[in-house]
Order: sequence, then C-alpha cells, then structure tokens
Amino acid sequence: MGSLLCEHCLAACCRYIALPLDKPTTARDYDDIRWYLMHQGVTVFVEEGDWYVQFQTRCKNLAADNRCGIYESRPEICREYEPGECDYAGGTYEYDNLFTHPQQIDEYYLQKTGRKLEPAGEQGPRRRARPAKRKSAKRSVLVALTS
Repeated sequence: MGSLLCEHCLAACCRYIALPLDKPTTARDYDDIRWYLMHQGVTVFVEEGDWYVQFQTRCKNLAADNRCGIYESRPEICREYEPGECDYAGGTYEYDNLFTHPQQIDEYYLQKTGRKLEPAGEQGPRRRARPAKRKSAKRSVLVALTS
C-alpha cells in the first residue's frame, strides 16, 4: 500500500521565506549582500540568473505534525505550491550560486571584478539600513486598539 508524501513531510517549505533581490551591480550592492549574510539564518542564492535573499523562519501556522494549521484558508502562494516541487523530495538543489557566509561574497566579487570588495568606509558614505521611523498616527491606532 502506497503512502502520501505529505505523511513523511518535514515541512521544509514552511521553514523559510525567499524574496527576490535586484541583481547586484555596484560594490555597494555586494557590500549590502555581505551584510545580509552576517545575520543568522540568512542565505543568498542565484537561480536561473535571479538573485534571492532567504530567511530561515518557521511559519506560525505550522502544526506539531508538520501539517498546515490553516490549510483551508492558506495563502495563495501556498496553494500554488505543487507536490512535484516539494522540498522533501531530497537531492541537491540546483543553484547557480549559494552564499551562506560573507567571505563567499568577497570571493565572488573578486572573481567577477578582479577587485577586492572594500569596507563601506572606503567606498564613500553609507546609506542607513534602518527601517524608517513609524508615524505617530500608527502608534495612536495601536493604542486605541489595545485600550
């Protein structure tokens, strides 16, 4: 008797988020990617020429049995996921490039340009990587909801 692949699933697809990045073109772009890789649980990969940043993070709706706790109302991106694309299937994933450590971006940049990736201070002034401050209107709405 056969079994469903889902019965053996470790929910690998529910334990990360991958978002597209603009293809890096400047030393600053590569330095930003190097900064991403300095954070725990972050990788950058290139697939079919497209760049992505990936965050290892567990879906809040993943149940203890590795099944979706909101299956009937799951987001469209989950509904579009085909069983044939399942991360459980194993084997090696075919990345053009996979970066897990900042030094790998340094080496890639050197190989690509023939130049060493210089620290930010030697490239000129840095933009701030912090998120914008929240507007007070949002804070007052939050206070009203919790009152």
